[in-house]
Amino acid sequence: MGIHTEKPNIIYILADDMGYGDVSSLNEDSKIKTTHLDRLAQTGMIFRDAHASSAVCTPSRYSILTGRYNWRSILKEGVIWGYDEPIIERGRMTVPSFLKAHGYSTACVGKWHLGWHWARYSDDEDDIDYTRPIRGGPTDVGFDYFFGFSGSLDMAPYVYVENDKVTATPDQFTLGNWGMGFWRPGPIAPDFEHEEVLPKLTDKAVEYIDAKAQEDAPFFLYFPLSAPHTPILPTVEFQGRSGTNAYGDFCLQIDAVVGQIMQALEDNDIVDNTILIFTSDNGCSPTADLVELEAFGHKPCYVFRGYKADIYEGGHRIPLLVRWPQQIKAGGISDEIVCLADLLATCTDILGESLPSDAGEDSVSNLPIWSGQALDSPLREATIHSSYDGSLSIRQGRWKLEMCPGSGGWSYPRPGEESEGMPPLQLYDLEADIGERVNLSEQHADVVERLKALLTAYVRNGRSTPGAPQENVGGNEWAQLWWMVNQRNQLTRSNKS
Repeated sequence: MGIHTEKPNIIYILADDMGYGDVSSLNEDSKIKTTHLDRLAQTGMIFRDAHASSAVCTPSRYSILTGRYNWRSILKEGVIWGYDEPIIERGRMTVPSFLKAHGYSTACVGKWHLGWHWARYSDDEDDIDYTRPIRGGPTDVGFDYFFGFSGSLDMAPYVYVENDKVTATPDQFTLGNWGMGFWRPGPIAPDFEHEEVLPKLTDKAVEYIDAKAQEDAPFFLYFPLSAPHTPILPTVEFQGRSGTNAYGDFCLQIDAVVGQIMQALEDNDIVDNTILIFTSDNGCSPTADLVELEAFGHKPCYVFRGYKADIYEGGHRIPLLVRWPQQIKAGGISDEIVCLADLLATCTDILGESLPSDAGEDSVSNLPIWSGQALDSPLREATIHSSYDGSLSIRQGRWKLEMCPGSGGWSYPRPGEESEGMPPLQLYDLEADIGERVNLSEQHADVVERLKALLTAYVRNGRSTPGAPQENVGGNEWAQLWWMVNQRNQLTRSNKS
């Protein structure tokens, strides 16, 4: 499509474990008043049916940057840890590598959580030589600049990395922390304080905007926040401000961070031609103390069932706000089903380019929605989501088919004994039953079979968009194993080949 000749700046703010209901413009009953996010919504567009590709963070981040479903990678379930190897395949096109090839300055500031190669003294996982550069990290997949840390903020090692080197060698071992302020034991550098991570990252992001605003080249800033994931540690300024608990206070601090980014754009007079995106990598985590929040009248997952890690809507339906004054009409609301994997195709469309067959296999341009184009049919034929244990679901219009008997994650009924004896599949009509309470798999066997066939095709073709078939990591053998596990051995004869 490529409807604009001047290349826009792009800023992508990714909250960590923030629920749909934590943004007050999306939740009429929210007890957390996110004034800056509300202003972003009023001056941009709200997406009410937006989804991460997964209900947990590493896989969601993979899809955001590659435009490819996470389960096509080496990671089939769960997340990776602070010492783990990279999961973005060498040579794969990413959002930053594409934009960099088209004249953009590119930066990542914040939580990486996609793995990289630490230099090691031995084969021991944590026997790290911190004096040597990392490999396979952000600067090797298209980012000109990186400042951040390896995993989640509760995962060792607790060191900052700038570009490909740590800023200070760890000289202590933290015993960890507990409660909402949880982090695991591990080595920690003298310049690393958990409470100061979010403010420090924000300062770096604003500095980057200030610097790049003075240059001629457009820029892309990927700003994955460390919060409100554990450790839930709002600074003194925000403690007690939400009227709920520490998690609510932390959400207000995130709102203020968004306000700082918006102010930096205003100060540099680059609001009009900057795409500003705010979203979250998955739903709210139960570590927020959902029972306590509900006692205050606040529901981070809004009306949706489940939360982080789950195949249910609360696991992967996320807030998504997009502002681009030169193209997006202020105050817009979209109920189109979109996925965070769509960023790559959207960027290529903005620049009037097309994706090669081996890139962005599950990415669909959202530019027609942004530009107010009337749609004759849905942008996405269907959308796949994954849970913590690797279970998949497929959503098409009102129907959602879940290939597991329970949550696939952390809410009841969890995989194993809690879901034992339940129907192996779940089918929900989200128009009539947004809370996913009435399983219609037996009443609508035709819908089940149709969605199973489409899901099977998406898996085996290595893509869900038009184009040449591609390979998943693990190939056809992996695809057949996946199908057997997720069907709980309910394979039909036609799918055994």
